[in-house]
Amino acid sequence: MGRIEELFLKKKPFIAYVTAGDGGMERTVEAALALVEGGVDLLEVGIPFSDPVADGPVIQDAMERSLKLGTTPRKVLECIATIRKKSAIPIVLFTYYNPVLAAGEDFYREAKAAGVDGILIVDLPLEEGEDYRKQAQAAKLDTIFLIAPSTPKERIQNIALASSGFLYYVSRKGTTGVKTDLPDDLEKKVQEIRSVTSLPVVVGFGVSNSAMARKILEFADGFVVGSYLVQAIGEGKSLQKLTQCARSLIE
Repeated sequence: MGRIEELFLKKKPFIAYVTAGDGGMERTVEAALALVEGGVDLLEVGIPFSDPVADGPVIQDAMERSLKLGTTPRKVLECIATIRKKSAIPIVLFTYYNPVLAAGEDFYREAKAAGVDGILIVDLPLEEGEDYRKQAQAAKLDTIFLIAPSTPKERIQNIALASSGFLYYVSRKGTTGVKTDLPDDLEKKVQEIRSVTSLPVVVGFGVSNSAMARKILEFADGFVVGSYLVQAIGEGKSLQKLTQCARSLIE
């Protein structure tokens, strides 16, 4: 049993996204471990990309800062390997497809060796993902896909069949970013996904406070916080403050 499956059997996890290399790789490692200390159960580590169409201004800016510091996909794997030496937390690589393609077929095997447990390619349609799935599965990496509010039921079924680890429900249309409320139809949408799969369903895009997180956990299997934490890291908050930021989301 992999780390991701084992985690979901134990609890409904708090998942945190960080952009690798924002502030330097050492900062990423320290920030990630500070978030873990604050109660994060699973880390999504983002590979920066020059055209992050799914992301809002906070994560776009973090990616731009990271790329200016020379971050590459393999440097991200080195960063993850350092985190892995210090923590057994499940780690998902969150990326656009272009950096993975450019890194070559060995990238999946290298990711597994670095300590990655799963991979989520944000801009890869299911129909174009067969090669990716084969290579990821051969490397024993979970393949995680996004489901959007507009995804029809039949397509949800097909996405679920191609997925392992968990399904990531994007709670709202548009790009990532900090929000203060949840969509009215969120619970209904999660129940619709649940009706066609036994995989855990987590909710992300816009979660920024403990009230939102608690509400999501009433009907979903976990929640994801990205922009709120990326902003705190980008602002240069101390490691103690980052731990407090994480803790505030589950108190």
